[in-house]
Amino acid sequence: MRKQWEVTEFLLFRKRNILQFFSLVFLGLSSIASTQAAQANAPQTKTFTVQEAVNYALANYPAVRAALERYNAAKASVGLAATNYLPRLDAVWQGDRGTRNSVLGVLLPQSPNILTGTQGTVLPPSDRAFWVSGAGLLLSWEPFDFGYRRSQVRSAQSTARRTAAEVTLTRLGVATAVTDASLAVLADEQRVKASQADVDRRTVFARSVHALVDAHLRPGADASRADAELAAARTQLILAQENLQVANAALAEILGITGTRVEIKPGPFLQIPPENIWQETSVANHPQAIVEQQRIEEVQSRINVLNHSFYPHFTLEGLTSARGSGENSKGLAAPGFNGLGADVHNWEAGLTVSLPLFDFASIHERRRIELANRRREQALYDQTIQNLSGQLERAKATIEGARRVAQNTPVELQASRDSEAQARARFQAGVGTIVDVAEAQRLLVQAEIDDSLARLSIWRALADLAAAQGDIHPFLNLANSLTTGAP
Repeated sequence: MRKQWEVTEFLLFRKRNILQFFSLVFLGLSSIASTQAAQANAPQTKTFTVQEAVNYALANYPAVRAALERYNAAKASVGLAATNYLPRLDAVWQGDRGTRNSVLGVLLPQSPNILTGTQGTVLPPSDRAFWVSGAGLLLSWEPFDFGYRRSQVRSAQSTARRTAAEVTLTRLGVATAVTDASLAVLADEQRVKASQADVDRRTVFARSVHALVDAHLRPGADASRADAELAAARTQLILAQENLQVANAALAEILGITGTRVEIKPGPFLQIPPENIWQETSVANHPQAIVEQQRIEEVQSRINVLNHSFYPHFTLEGLTSARGSGENSKGLAAPGFNGLGADVHNWEAGLTVSLPLFDFASIHERRRIELANRRREQALYDQTIQNLSGQLERAKATIEGARRVAQNTPVELQASRDSEAQARARFQAGVGTIVDVAEAQRLLVQAEIDDSLARLSIWRALADLAAAQGDIHPFLNLANSLTTGAP
């Protein structure tokens, strides 16, 4: 009986071990599968420096490609305008079958033509049909035009120059947006770090407060206040993390890689940049000012086209043609398909002079419109110069203020650290309150955020200065030189 019980116990034990083994195997496979699925679903991460992010956006951002294609179209328009210098050659062939009833009289030209011509001999009305054909080549060319075609080419060239300036302006806007978004990501990362440090400090402090409360050395209200402060710090951390994710998504959108997590290398942006920055340039060289200047020149080129419009057009023409008819000299139809072969040849050459006399009024009114457009573009140019000058002065003032703040934040940070340490020590000694500690910790986290963002604020002001001057590359070159250590 004992032996049978031992065998039964052994079998049950073995069965449990087998079940445990398969359970562990199943859990392991499930864990591996879930890990692989999580890795597959995790967003891809790309790491850039600010310079690399700018270059990537300039190569891939749709607005830049669209601006380049507008410029390509404008360049092609210059070539199209130049083709007006070429002679024109038209070819035509026509074959038809129908009646030919003519009457004497004269008809004015019609548009569209709905009546047949009146040439030919007046015959009795007849429904007899004939085959008729005709073919010809007409070569026409304007040897001179009093500068009209030249003004058209120059107008197309001014449009091409304006679109080229718009390409530069678009590239500046994209580069500035990427730089600002990259620095915003770095700033939000610093806020997350400061908030995380605050949560860690308050977690340790809350534990010590609970220990004192459990030992009946502090009232229970202190533990509740410590928990409330810790919860508030965690809320701020969550908000900081949310802002970081939003800034990261905005940067990914500008780079054209939405759905990818983007990391920016801090580089020198957590240091104070040197005060001897790049040389200042005139706002008249800003791409926005150049675009407005090119718009004025574009309107002026259209005025020049109108100035050369009311002149006579001299056209040299040469014509060779052939006709065929199925009607014989007696007015009878020839048998078969006679008439479809053009067998009677002619040629002509001459000079045609044309001048639409009553176009003067419309040209005069169109010129008045373009003159008003030129005055409007000149006013917009003046406004652009004023706006750029104000933007430049604001950037300079921001840089000066940011540098002064960066000089003061280390003092703020050190004093806040000392205050927080003293408040905790007084609380531990029983001579301070938890309110003093909470206030000191709040000042400390704010000082840490201020100190970490003070240096970034200088760099962001420098980026605004570069954008106001119309070229972001001096800013990027300064950052690269500090990263590589090059002068």
